[in-house]
Amino acid sequence: MLTRKQHELLIFIQERLQTVGVPPSFDEMKDALDLKSKSGIHRLITALEERGFIRRLPNRARALEVLKLPESVAKAPKGTPGFVPSFVEGTGGAASAARGTSGDSAKRSTDRPSEAVSIPMMGRIAAGVPIAAIQQITHSIPVPPDMIGLGEHYALEVKGDSMIEAGILDGDTVVIQRADTATAGEIVVALVDDEEATLKRFRRRGESIALEAANPAYETRILPSHRVKVQGRLIGLLRRYH
Repeated sequence: MLTRKQHELLIFIQERLQTVGVPPSFDEMKDALDLKSKSGIHRLITALEERGFIRRLPNRARALEVLKLPESVAKAPKGTPGFVPSFVEGTGGAASAARGTSGDSAKRSTDRPSEAVSIPMMGRIAAGVPIAAIQQITHSIPVPPDMIGLGEHYALEVKGDSMIEAGILDGDTVVIQRADTATAGEIVVALVDDEEATLKRFRRRGESIALEAANPAYETRILPSHRVKVQGRLIGLLRRYH
């Protein structure tokens, strides 16, 4: 049986994997559970691992696999999708990764094989110091159909290391769902002053927009809302290992 905090952390991790596609940082877990230090998060993760609810993958920073949920959560009402473990690469690995985050989509992928879907590659996106705005379509790339939801999608190559604590590395390919709005905490493609494109976590601070890095070496950029345009939300990540 889980304690209240263990239960809250497990659900928070699972929801973040399903909605954003990357695990929450320790700071985000600390804030979500209203704890004063990250050491409490380390203890909760260790307890969840010992009880068989999650697994930390060796030699991969912040790579978490949710193995199961408490019975009260896993027993969904009739007609709703069952729980399917979600996996997200952290900052390293030894095999290629191309995984979606929707439980319903993951369930369909185990039911039958599906052909890949082609989406346009729009160029590079900065995960660091902003670079030139998104380029024109260069080519198309295949992605697993279960990674794609409703709406229009495109891919971008990541340049920079400012999102490494969100499991996004230099050279990764991110799958983006077109959108012009975002909720707090989502990782978005943001266009600054109509000329700088960057991949950052989206926050609102009063009348301003905060573009938050996932690397302590980078400062959060706080800009007037009229200078920032959301171009899409991160829904998936593709990584090639050589």
